[in-house]
Amino acid sequence: MSNISDLNNSGRDVIIIGAGPSGSSCAFWLAKSGWDVVVLEKKQFPREKTCGDGLTPRSVKQLEDMGLTNSLREHHSYEGLRAVAFGKQLELRWPKGDGLGTVGYCVTRYDLDQLVANQAVKHGAELRQKVTAETIIFDEDTDKAIGVVAVDAYGNKQEIYSKLIIVADGANSRIGRSIGIERDKNYPLGLAIRGYFYSPRHNDSFIESHLDIRDLDGSVMPGYGWIFPLGDGRVNVGAGLLNTSNRWKGYNTNKLMDAFVSQIGPSWELSTDASIAAPTGGKLPMGFSLGPRVGNGWIAVGDASGSINPFNGEGIAYGYETGRLASGVVDEALRLYDEVSESQLISILKKYDQILESNYRDYYRVASIFVEAISHPKLLKFLISNGMRSKTIMEWVLRIMANLVREEDKGIAEYILSSAEHAARIFKPGLPSTLTDSSNKLKIRSLTS
Repeated sequence: MSNISDLNNSGRDVIIIGAGPSGSSCAFWLAKSGWDVVVLEKKQFPREKTCGDGLTPRSVKQLEDMGLTNSLREHHSYEGLRAVAFGKQLELRWPKGDGLGTVGYCVTRYDLDQLVANQAVKHGAELRQKVTAETIIFDEDTDKAIGVVAVDAYGNKQEIYSKLIIVADGANSRIGRSIGIERDKNYPLGLAIRGYFYSPRHNDSFIESHLDIRDLDGSVMPGYGWIFPLGDGRVNVGAGLLNTSNRWKGYNTNKLMDAFVSQIGPSWELSTDASIAAPTGGKLPMGFSLGPRVGNGWIAVGDASGSINPFNGEGIAYGYETGRLASGVVDEALRLYDEVSESQLISILKKYDQILESNYRDYYRVASIFVEAISHPKLLKFLISNGMRSKTIMEWVLRIMANLVREEDKGIAEYILSSAEHAARIFKPGLPSTLTDSSNKLKIRSLTS
């Protein structure tokens, strides 16, 4: 078949599987551009979602660009991050980044995901809730994705056809697995758990990150704990562990949560009595460790592509960003859809991968190697305990880990990461070269347009 214009001519332009951050972001931008978009969401909004609920300036930028500034201001804002480790604490305000603000917000995913999905609907997208994408339909002759078999809450099945499909069904993407998306086990995997507690410090002006979390025996672990104030009487409390060492594989995250809560200072007044509900957890594929991300007629975005930042476990910002980036590529593909061959269409869709490489590759590669290195407890203690002695250094660490480094500041960021890499080689000599290779300079970009 030399031309694909006769496929799906009675179907939708785009089917998006999942209405989380990446799916709803993609739906918003495509609908705003005038395309016929249907989003299939297996849950009913509002719905719970395991997450830290903290929005960094990167997330805020994307939400503001979607016209949600006033809605954000109805929620608790915060100035920066309080780093706590080895008996010290430092309050680090958000730095100014390229086109980014200096305010973050704490918004539960219970509220946030519905907010963004509704914004996509306001701009023309159709949202079908309690509808599960069961399988993707492929053309028998061309192997192009042309539709989805959808199942509603009553078990009724329907075939929905479209020109292109966006896979946005999260970190445990069942649809992704069914079409051959796999995790590269050379990349780090995060394990996280979180719960809600009542606390008198629910309106604190800083989110808090504990960088020296320990197991119940007191051993330092490769991960961090957090306390994110929600401003409504509750705080989101959680802990994340990097599955980068055989020592921690299969570790019980409930024990991690119990150990972390027991280490938090008394001022937060966290206890079993203050717990609102049993904690929930999940796996976090990081560093674009899932692939392929592009196929014949489809693109994977957000957690379904492993887009989580290995430095800090942040996924929401990168969900919004990858959804937006995908929408730009899909927009181009749809505009040329009736004029191109199937192979040319695939070439257009592959631009998405190229854009991801340009924006994130070097940063995520360094992050992945760094978190692999800090799985060594002695190195973790060495880096953090020394860093906590200098507020200036930790301010730069915050910039790097939150991906808020400006273009003109890259040199300082590269120096800090290079120094950490040299230290890492003392404990792990076999680490691959990154910043120490002059031909492989770090790219740190803020996606602001």
